[in-house]
Amino acid sequence: MQNVIIRSIERLDFRTKEAYKTLRTNLSFAGKNVKVISLTSCTPNEGKTSVSFQLCLSLAESGKKTILVDADLRKSVLRGRYKANREKYGLSHYLSGQMELDDVCCRTNVNNFDIIFAGPIPPNPSELLGGDAFKNMLEVLRMKYDYVIVDTPPLGSVIDGAVVGAICDGTVLVVESGAISYKFAQNVKEQLDKVGCRILGCVLNKVNTKKNPYYGKYYGYYYGSYYGYGNGGADEAQDELMLDAGSQTDATASETGTAAPQQSTEEKGDAK
Repeated sequence: MQNVIIRSIERLDFRTKEAYKTLRTNLSFAGKNVKVISLTSCTPNEGKTSVSFQLCLSLAESGKKTILVDADLRKSVLRGRYKANREKYGLSHYLSGQMELDDVCCRTNVNNFDIIFAGPIPPNPSELLGGDAFKNMLEVLRMKYDYVIVDTPPLGSVIDGAVVGAICDGTVLVVESGAISYKFAQNVKEQLDKVGCRILGCVLNKVNTKKNPYYGKYYGYYYGSYYGYGNGGADEAQDELMLDAGSQTDATASETGTAAPQQSTEEKGDAK
């Protein structure tokens, strides 16, 4: 197994961390057999890779042995975005029969978190992802890890996301707020339905809390009152969260049918 160091990990604020914990918890209630989960989006730059990575971190922090499989064989940004030192072998090496599975797995400097990077761009990504080698790999990883998170290309651009989703236990669709039409999202959902993919939920990503103050107020009220700080403490906690939401001019937030992860402002321009 290769060893890699991830040098750049986003620092998330309170609301973002809680949102990923919610997503993590809701996925755990999807069923004990739901362990291999793919994430896709409608178009590029909706934050799919960032959501996949942060979800894996949240799972690893909870003590779940997790591996992230970068199945975006056409245009991967995972290694460059998180400034991981270069690995020798990736997923395309394994699927093409050049390397064994253990050779392409990377142990990171984060406890309980391993990664399989995409590797060099192959000439036939759809065929490799739809082959027996990829299916068998997921079954092996299922036995070794508590969760296998598969980052796939945008389904509105190429069919790879549906190919992968068909052999996973379920798929989460990441949608950027205000950027995707309802009809477009419905068309992507229908593609997943056609291959028999189980849709676990939809993540609404990059919600601008400045333009949508509901999200800041909701989090402030919910966490301030629910955890019972006392009369003065609850008001103080609520004011702090609302101030934080209102002070970020381009802050992002998310909510989902299954959960509600959100991204930091640093990755908004860099999110995929």
